[in-house]
Amino acid sequence: MQEWRIANARVLSLDHPVIMAILNVTPDSFADGGRFATPRHAAEAADHAAEAGAEIIDIGGESTRPGAARVDDDEQIRRVVPVIAMIRAGVGPASACAISVDTTSAIVARAALDAGADIVNDTSAGRDDPAMLALCARRQCGLVLMHRATFPAQDRYSDRYAREPVYEGGVIAHVAAYLKERASAAIAAGVDPGAIVLDPGLGFGKNVSQNMDLIAGTASLCALGYPVVSALSRKSFVGRVALGRDSQPHERLAGTLALSVEHLRAGARLFRVHDVAEHAQALGAAWALRSRD
Repeated sequence: MQEWRIANARVLSLDHPVIMAILNVTPDSFADGGRFATPRHAAEAADHAAEAGAEIIDIGGESTRPGAARVDDDEQIRRVVPVIAMIRAGVGPASACAISVDTTSAIVARAALDAGADIVNDTSAGRDDPAMLALCARRQCGLVLMHRATFPAQDRYSDRYAREPVYEGGVIAHVAAYLKERASAAIAAGVDPGAIVLDPGLGFGKNVSQNMDLIAGTASLCALGYPVVSALSRKSFVGRVALGRDSQPHERLAGTLALSVEHLRAGARLFRVHDVAEHAQALGAAWALRSRD
C-alpha cells in the first residue's frame, strides 16, 4: 500500500483514489478564474469540496495556463495565505483536509506552509526557484514534482500548436527520465522519498496525442516508485478527443471523467480536479470494481 508523507506529521493513505480539489484564487485561470471574490468565498468552496469527497485542497495564486503572465510573490501570498488561514481556522469539513499550495516560488511556499499548508505543488519540479527543494526538506512537507517543457507564458494549448512538440525517444521515456532526475535532486536536497509524488504534466508542452500516450503509459512512471498525480481536468486535449473539436472548459466534464477513470486503471492514485462530486462517484465506482480483483 502506498502512502504519502506530508507536513505536520500527516500521512495520506493511497489505498484508494485521492481527490485534490482545485481552488484557484486567480482572475485568469483557464476554467475557474475569478470565481472567488473573497477568502471567505474560497473557504466556503473548500468546505463544499470536502463534503463532496476531496481529501486535499490545492490552492493556487498564479495561473499556469498557456500564455499566463507571472504573478509576483507578494501578490501570490496576498491571494493564497488568507484562504489557507481561514480554512485552518474554520470548523467546516475542509479544516481537516490536507492543503496544497500550487506555486513555483519558495517564498510563497514558505508563507503558505506557515499558514497551515501541508504540501507544495511545484509545476517546475523545483527548477524555477533554487531554494524550493531545500525548503521542502526543512519543512518535511509533501512535494509534487511536475514535468513542464517550457514556461507557461511561452506554451500553447495542446490542440493549438503551430509546431508540434518533439521528444527524442518518445514522450513517455522523456518524461519518466526527467521526473526521475527531479526526484533524485529533491532527495539530494534532503526531501524524504516518501514525501514525493510525480505529475506527468498533462497539457504542459504536449500535443493531444502525447497527452494520451502519457496516460496510457503511466506504468512507466509508477515504476519509478512514487505515486502519480492525474491532472487532466477540463484541459483542451480532453475536449479535442471527447468532442472532436475546439471546446470550452465547461463542455469537457464527460471526457474528463472518462479519462480520469482510465488514468486510475493505468496507475494514477491522486486526481487534481475541478468537479469533485462527479469524480468521487466515478472513481469510487471504478475502484469498487477494481477492488473485486
